[in-house]
Amino acid sequence: MNHARLAATLTASVLLLTPALPAHADDAPSVPPGTEATASPPTEVDPNDPDLKLPEGATLARPKVLDIKSVVEDQSGDERREDTNVDVKFALQAEVLFGKDSARLGGEATSRIAGIAEEIKAQNATRIRVFGFTDDLGSAAHGDVLSKKRANAVHDVLSQALNDAGITYEVRGYGEQYPIADNSTEAGRKKNRRVEVSFPRSGS
Repeated sequence: MNHARLAATLTASVLLLTPALPAHADDAPSVPPGTEATASPPTEVDPNDPDLKLPEGATLARPKVLDIKSVVEDQSGDERREDTNVDVKFALQAEVLFGKDSARLGGEATSRIAGIAEEIKAQNATRIRVFGFTDDLGSAAHGDVLSKKRANAVHDVLSQALNDAGITYEVRGYGEQYPIADNSTEAGRKKNRRVEVSFPRSGS
C-alpha cells in the first residue's frame, strides 16, 4: 500500500471514529432565568399496537415534542406577543410606556397594560412575571435601577387592573442583560428598552 492510500485510509478511519457533536446555534438568545420554554411530555405510544403500520424489523424513534412559538408584532413594533405551548409573553417598548430615561407611565400606558390584564384573566393565570430591560447606553448600574423602577410601575397598574389577591408576581429589573436586538443600532436599542409581562397558558 503506497503512502497516499495509507493516509486516505487513516483519515477515513478517524472520521468514522469521531463522535458526532450535537448541533447548536452560536447566536441563540439567552433568556432570563426561569423563563425558558418547556414542552409538555410526549404522548406515550405502544410500539406493539397492532394498528401501527411499521415495516418488519422497524422500531419507533424516541418521542420528542418540539416547543412551538408564535410571534406577533404590531406594525409599529411597539408591542410584541409570543405564545408557546406553555406560556404567553408580551413585550412593550419603553417609549410606549415612559418618557426618556423615566419610570413615570405616560397616557397610552394604562390602555396597553389593561389589554394585557384582559389576556391574563382569559388564561386564568395566577403567576405573573414583570421584567424590565434597557439598552447598553449609560452605566450598567443606572440601567439596573431604571429597569426595576419601570417593572414596578407596570406591576402597580397591572395589579390594580386585576385586583386579585390570589395572583403572585415576580418583578425584576435586568438592565442591559438579555438583549433581543443589536445594541449597536438605534433600532436595536429601541427593541431592547422594554418591559415584558409573561404568564402560563390555561392548563400549564
